[in-house]
Amino acid sequence: MLFRAATADPADLDRAAAYSADGPVPALTADRIREELEGNRFRPEWTWFAEDGDGRVLARALWWGRADSEQPIALDCLQVRASVADPAAVAAGLLAAGHAAFGALPSYNISLPRGWREEPDLAAAVAWRREAASRTGLTREIERLRYEWTPTAGTPAPTGRLVFRDGTDEEFLDAFVRLSDGSLDLHTQTELQSMDAQRLAREDVQFYLDCPGERAWWRLAHLPDGRLAGLAIPSATPYHRNVGYLGVVPEQRGHGLIDEILAEITRFHASQGAERITATTDTVNLPMAAAFDRAGYDVTEIRLVLEAPAR
Repeated sequence: MLFRAATADPADLDRAAAYSADGPVPALTADRIREELEGNRFRPEWTWFAEDGDGRVLARALWWGRADSEQPIALDCLQVRASVADPAAVAAGLLAAGHAAFGALPSYNISLPRGWREEPDLAAAVAWRREAASRTGLTREIERLRYEWTPTAGTPAPTGRLVFRDGTDEEFLDAFVRLSDGSLDLHTQTELQSMDAQRLAREDVQFYLDCPGERAWWRLAHLPDGRLAGLAIPSATPYHRNVGYLGVVPEQRGHGLIDEILAEITRFHASQGAERITATTDTVNLPMAAAFDRAGYDVTEIRLVLEAPAR
């Protein structure tokens, strides 16, 4: 078995795009793959094949990154031929080869329909992918809901319960620290096992600075008497406007203020002509999921995230 990256030769990249994916897990179309390659979000060195002794492609892995990323951020698509007797073994070999070349363990994001566990063929296809990911160090699992807002859901009017304003970098850093206390976000909980809240806040701020959204969009949320209630970070992906980050400080939770902050983000994006706003939250974060539901955001898919455990 040969595991190799695609070359810059157009025929090799065409081969990656034309790979005929079989199996029930949704795969990217050839047009979408070419679009990502043109946008530098897929790259030849991030596109890997598993080939048998006759040069036949048995598996394909496509890692994704931002246009300016030095390393891939996530595995976006993994397919193994239905004829392969042990797909987990072939997939694990392919992932291991890619990880070794990258010198890193990018997460693996599997996009799935709701109720995927009730479909035996789909559940089995997910099972061998999870096994392959686990064998190569991606042992931590998070299941997330992907939400989407469109103008048909309407745009909420301000209620006056909160006042939104610009803030300094130091104020946002402090707000991130305060929001991490008691957070239901699994990423936050896990990271706080290996670092303090200040370091996590700095990393979170930097993450959103690196996103396609603009720093000028960020807002602090205050009660009318001036007390901090939370923050709103409208953001963007390479494809759509995005909710980004939002939260309520611990002492103000339980009063429905998350609805006010989410509404502010929705209004901001809508005012700039957004036809689609995406968002994600962990399936276990029931209050945040309920807020999205109330705001007219619809669940479009389940995202199973497989990643390396925090160090």
